[in-house]
Amino acid sequence: MKQQNKFSAAQHQEQAAQSQAAGSGSGGLEFQNAEELLRHDAAQTVVPPQIAQRLGQSVAQSPPPRRPWWRRLLG
Repeated sequence: MKQQNKFSAAQHQEQAAQSQAAGSGSGGLEFQNAEELLRHDAAQTVVPPQIAQRLGQSVAQSPPPRRPWWRRLLG
């Protein structure tokens, strides 16, 4: 009787794995963390030219980053 239960449990696990494999091909993506999701989204999203131009102007106007304290100390 136990062998039959083990066999049915193994069959159940195999069917679950097959259904997950079939479900993953339906177009849904899974990401390990939020950073991967954001990188994927950024690669798929096209930035409008007007926004890219305004962003470039804004970055050009910003001051350069301050040197780290250890660089100022060591010269």
